[in-house]
Amino acid sequence: MAGVNKVIIVGNLGRDPEARSMPSGDRMVTFSVATSDTWKDKQSGERREKTEWHNIVIFNTHLAKVAENYLKKGSKVYLEGALQTRKYTNRDGQEVRTTEVVLQNFRGELQMLDSRGEGGGSYGGGSGGGQSNYASSTPASGAAPAKDYDVDDEVPF
Repeated sequence: MAGVNKVIIVGNLGRDPEARSMPSGDRMVTFSVATSDTWKDKQSGERREKTEWHNIVIFNTHLAKVAENYLKKGSKVYLEGALQTRKYTNRDGQEVRTTEVVLQNFRGELQMLDSRGEGGGSYGGGSGGGQSNYASSTPASGAAPAKDYDVDDEVPF
């Protein structure tokens, strides 16, 4: 039986993205995202909040470039990726397990949700050959305006 491993996160970056080069020459970017849940405590009536931190790893070259160039601490993002757990040995020689949200090549999505004049945008790594798809109601600074094509109303069928 097949399974689905898909994670959707909407939150704010807890630190600036950190980019590194892999032995293959490709770039990878890591950062953390905070998600918060708020509720009213039934007993005390006080407003409570719980924050969860998620480690994000981007291997998709185009998404990594977007994250590295446009995201910063506090940026609001929408991410789609997959959960992956890995083991490594830390500096003290202890084996550590960590779970991360990973955006691989041809899979994963990154949307910048900030609207502080920064353009916001959607970048996906679907089956479109790894190309970045930019979809925004306002073009990013330096982006060419959309062309208005004259479409022939007569359809041949």
